[in-house]
Amino acid sequence: MRFVIEHLSKSYGSKEVLKDTGFSFESGKIYGLLGRNGAGKTTLFNCINGDIPADRGDFFLEEEGERRKLSPEEIGYVLSTPTVPEFLTGREFLKFFMDIHQDTVRDPKSLDAYFDDMKIDREDRDKLLKDYSHGMKNKMQMLINLIAKPRLLLLDEPLTSLDVVVAEEMKQLLRSLKEGRITIFSTHLMDLALDLCDEIVLLSHGRLESVDRSQSGRQEFKERIMEALREEDHE
Repeated sequence: MRFVIEHLSKSYGSKEVLKDTGFSFESGKIYGLLGRNGAGKTTLFNCINGDIPADRGDFFLEEEGERRKLSPEEIGYVLSTPTVPEFLTGREFLKFFMDIHQDTVRDPKSLDAYFDDMKIDREDRDKLLKDYSHGMKNKMQMLINLIAKPRLLLLDEPLTSLDVVVAEEMKQLLRSLKEGRITIFSTHLMDLALDLCDEIVLLSHGRLESVDRSQSGRQEFKERIMEALREEDHE
């Protein structure tokens, strides 16, 4: 299974953010999408998720030589700022999600089993979400996306503001669940991308570009990425 982007373009007024770009992402891998602030990472995700229209181009899922559009249910999108219904408790929110997706959730487990998977303490499960920390809200947002088992998982800097323990838990979870799906992890933190991701993709000058890490050591690879990103200053 592959997720393919072809000739994708998006402008805001005179600023061309995505420039006739394309890429192919393979199942079973976590891709680190690296780019400077304002490079267009969130714009790319919003185009894929259907939140904003692209100006030109297309994207599709390719399986056994056949291409097709992704349905909204096949795309999971975890935002950098978690959005959860703060008037519900964690348990109420999870039950509500399970109830409305009961026909599509495969191999459902008990609510407490899901909370255990996400390492949410028992005393926190019946608290209002408005009383959750940023990291716990992020865990809930991640949890419902993982329960839905989307074919394509878009992660827009979800670990940047988490404490070191929660961030490490989330990285381990993502590694354990990458098989059978395509995961694109957006970040501007290079060390995080190198630690978590199987492949590194740069978004620079409005285009997606793979960086081969197989023929170089970690420091040399980091220097190659930095040089590519610095070139934006001279465009």
